[in-house]
Amino acid sequence: MTWFTVALLLVVATAGLLRWRRPAWYWLTFGVTISAVRVLVRYASVMDACGLTVPPSRWRLALARMTDRPAPDSRVPRILRLRPTRTGLVLRIKLRPGQDAFDVSAATDRLRHSFGMYGVTSRELRSGVVELRMTGYDVLKRVQMPAKVDRVPMRIPVALREDGSVHYRDYRTVPHGLTLGATESGKSVYQRNLVAGLAPHDVALVGIDCKQGVELFPLARRFSALADNPDTALELLDALVTHMEDVYQLIRAQQRISVSVPDAEIAADIWDLPADLRPVPVVVLVDEVAELALFATKEDEKRRDRIITALVRLAQLGRAAGIYLEICGQRFGSELGKGITMLRAQLTGRTAHRVNDEPSANMAFGDIAPDAVLAAIQIPTDTPGIAVTGDSSGGWSRIRAPHTSLRQAVNLCNRHADRTPDLPALEAFRPAVAPLPSARVPLSKTAPATA
Repeated sequence: MTWFTVALLLVVATAGLLRWRRPAWYWLTFGVTISAVRVLVRYASVMDACGLTVPPSRWRLALARMTDRPAPDSRVPRILRLRPTRTGLVLRIKLRPGQDAFDVSAATDRLRHSFGMYGVTSRELRSGVVELRMTGYDVLKRVQMPAKVDRVPMRIPVALREDGSVHYRDYRTVPHGLTLGATESGKSVYQRNLVAGLAPHDVALVGIDCKQGVELFPLARRFSALADNPDTALELLDALVTHMEDVYQLIRAQQRISVSVPDAEIAADIWDLPADLRPVPVVVLVDEVAELALFATKEDEKRRDRIITALVRLAQLGRAAGIYLEICGQRFGSELGKGITMLRAQLTGRTAHRVNDEPSANMAFGDIAPDAVLAAIQIPTDTPGIAVTGDSSGGWSRIRAPHTSLRQAVNLCNRHADRTPDLPALEAFRPAVAPLPSARVPLSKTAPATA
């Protein structure tokens, strides 16, 4: 056995071991080259087999007859660019006349088998140009967020999409969101990632956790206001509505609607105000909305109606005042009482973890993305954290947030506790926390003297 044979066997064994134990390493070392060559070699035959070709034009057929040449072959979409990524390949193609982006989208499953990739998704970039994002392995099995992500205010990276791209929670684009999920579905981990992502930003966090605060109160150092029961939640929401009205008065006073001010500089929300006058944005996290909507007595019903009314007002009017809602729950249907469907209609961003029945998935996607309902109910029970996300555009994708323990989230919130803004309207609801222990260590090893 020559040294070349031994080296070849070692390379093959290493590739097989990496593919089994470390698919991400295998992709970066061997998989990306093998897959790129396979895509380029098989491209024409795969497009023909998947029905993504067009017959030759008439002038080419006429030219072939006049020159007594064989009839030209069908034409495939032209490759514009093939770019490798840390999780797969990005193939950009130019469609031929007569082709439609829906044809490519309908053939993604056949393309996945033909190219030997783990997953293929498509999206139309512009008229006639389609981008195929192909993943070389299951990126949601072991989520590893990229080292470099976009750091933009109010745009938080919270999860990884199934095509390998980062899923951002962009409050400027999608002001309010709804997160559903059964018990042990990963909903709490998703919420921790959201709080951990918001902690370094200049934003006020307001929490309502009616499970006696077991989810949000450990993160209290980074919260400007917290409520752990429905009665306190009602008072907090009323204070938020008052704060919203005060912000609108500030915007009215600083609108700059004189003739000398261009239209583009006229203030209509807090982001149009000068930085020194701009109020801090507020993100309101409701951990379990059903605890705010359920009631047992007449007094509870009156409180419930006031709570839902305040939430609806914040959802309808809060965006321009920089108030954003993030509502979580196990179910969010009409059985929670009047006003719930009105509130849900204002929640543009929808995220559904594993649910126990189809009606629960319909509560999230039935009115915006019916195709996502089936994907939501097919999430297996042994993969907590996997979710389906969508918005009012009808598009949806499978995502998974990286596992963040409660200790990690607490440490991050403590590190950025100095960024917690003081809002006068919410001062009464500021959580009382003990000061952080000093990091100084006494130089003497002797025990302190006792009185």
